[in-house]
Amino acid sequence: MRGVTDYAIRTDLADMDLDLVHEWLSTDAYWSLGRSRAAVGTAAEHSLNIGVFTADGRQVAYARVVTDHATFAWLCDVYVDRDHRGRGLGKRLAAAVAQLVDELGVGRTLLKTRDAHEVYAGSGFVPVPDPAGWMIRTPPV
Repeated sequence: MRGVTDYAIRTDLADMDLDLVHEWLSTDAYWSLGRSRAAVGTAAEHSLNIGVFTADGRQVAYARVVTDHATFAWLCDVYVDRDHRGRGLGKRLAAAVAQLVDELGVGRTLLKTRDAHEVYAGSGFVPVPDPAGWMIRTPPV
């Protein structure tokens, strides 16, 4: 069984297998079921991308950070291939994101998760202190 050190983190968009990322997100990620390949590509082009790769270069996890590179970041689309779960890769992705945004000097990074709070807690993520102050807008149907 592979350990977490048997994997490499990469952040170059050219290294990301966006066809595979699209497959993961559009068919298996509850928050993005049905997302088009074009939307995955456009989102990746306008975001920071973090991938986890095996020694032979196969991508096995992905995360995306939307940011202004100064004050705000949003961690989203975190996905670990089903065959590689349970090896700490989600935590490793969260730590890589935390390091990346810290290096940028970003003061606030948000994320939303339904069930993986413990994955992110080790990298400093905590519940929003005043959730009543946050608002959201979705386009009209």
